[in-house]
Amino acid sequence: MTVKSEIQAMSADLTSAERKIAAVVLADYPFGGLLTIQELAAKAHVSPPSITRFTAKLGCAGYHEFQRRLIDELKQSARRSPIDLRATQEVEARDGLLKDYVARVQNRLGQVTDTVSEADFDAICDMLADPRRAIFILGGRVSDSLGLFFSMSLRFLRRDIYHVPSNPELWPEYIQRMRSKDVVVLFDFRRYQPGLLNFAESLSEAAKPQIVLVTDQWLSPIAGLAARTIAMPIEVGTAWDTIVPPLAVLEAMVVKIAEDNWDDVHPRLQAWDRLRRRSSPPQSTQDQEPLP
Repeated sequence: MTVKSEIQAMSADLTSAERKIAAVVLADYPFGGLLTIQELAAKAHVSPPSITRFTAKLGCAGYHEFQRRLIDELKQSARRSPIDLRATQEVEARDGLLKDYVARVQNRLGQVTDTVSEADFDAICDMLADPRRAIFILGGRVSDSLGLFFSMSLRFLRRDIYHVPSNPELWPEYIQRMRSKDVVVLFDFRRYQPGLLNFAESLSEAAKPQIVLVTDQWLSPIAGLAARTIAMPIEVGTAWDTIVPPLAVLEAMVVKIAEDNWDDVHPRLQAWDRLRRRSSPPQSTQDQEPLP
């Protein structure tokens, strides 16, 4: 569990002074916790002893240990390639690699509900389901596969879904369409892409739509610009991180939006099915059954 998730988990038990410290640390995480103790105390308007008590609640022997944990997280997030990851991991490949790998992924998947709160999940689903908001989606080199899946799934449920192309030359056209009430979903995992951060910064300078960030436990730099951030564990002890946890959360969002808005979704799916059958060439003598 990251320092951030631990702070969030114990938020209800913090004193007024400790909540101020938590707000400063989380507002610019993890760099907010890398200030000197005097600088953090001044910024949070608390005393240094309050910071010492705050770090003790996190199980740290002192402020230095607290900062060491933050630095360790930064080192993890800065690993540049699968080559770097493989150099520090061991995978039993001689016998039963598939079983071992699936167990690792299941372990990470089981941690999702510890890092993604129901309140954040529900709030994001409500934003995405709101027909007054257009939805724009973009990911990185690999993570845009999640963006493609999510945009296609949402198109079945509602209108005004746009998958932003990866070519930056085309971004201005989409940015000019955006309004402040619209939602931009960005996928950015470690080896964070500077281009995605540039895109998010451009949004903040233009229409200022609501950014929803899907990232890992080390947090993309875009987190500082996002209205909502979903951070999930992706490391499975191999050269390759897993995208199963974020994919599962996206699937859950699609299910919730569909179920909560079924009176609108059902006729849209029926119309989609009719038009698809009409426009697609027959593949067999027996066409698929229409939706109920």
